[in-house]
Amino acid sequence: MDLRDTFDSLKDRATDLAQAGVAQSKRLAEIAKLKMANMSEEDAIKRAYLEIGKLYYAERGTAPEGAYAAACERITAARAAIETNKERMAQLKMPGDPVDDEEPAAEAEGEPVCAEEAQEPESQDKEQ
Repeated sequence: MDLRDTFDSLKDRATDLAQAGVAQSKRLAEIAKLKMANMSEEDAIKRAYLEIGKLYYAERGTAPEGAYAAACERITAARAAIETNKERMAQLKMPGDPVDDEEPAAEAEGEPVCAEEAQEPESQDKEQ
């Protein structure tokens, strides 16, 4: 009977360990799920910040307030450099070259663009 008691004790201990393992697995799975949910929320925050910035630039980019001035100037300078590069690429293209009319990602995704900027490329195209 001593052997049977030992066997039952080992069986009970194995059951307890298995249950503890299942509980641990469930706890870790929930933690992982919550971490993924937090990452998703952080991504939503980043997208909202990006949208706020784009809206601000579209509305106030030509006359930004204090702390926003440097960032708006960088955007304006980068856009001017892009336009300069596009003009130079157009000059370098030879007849028969593949057409590459790829729009910048923000404009292609339908992001807000300042009305003044949306009109400038059309007027430049008509002059050329």
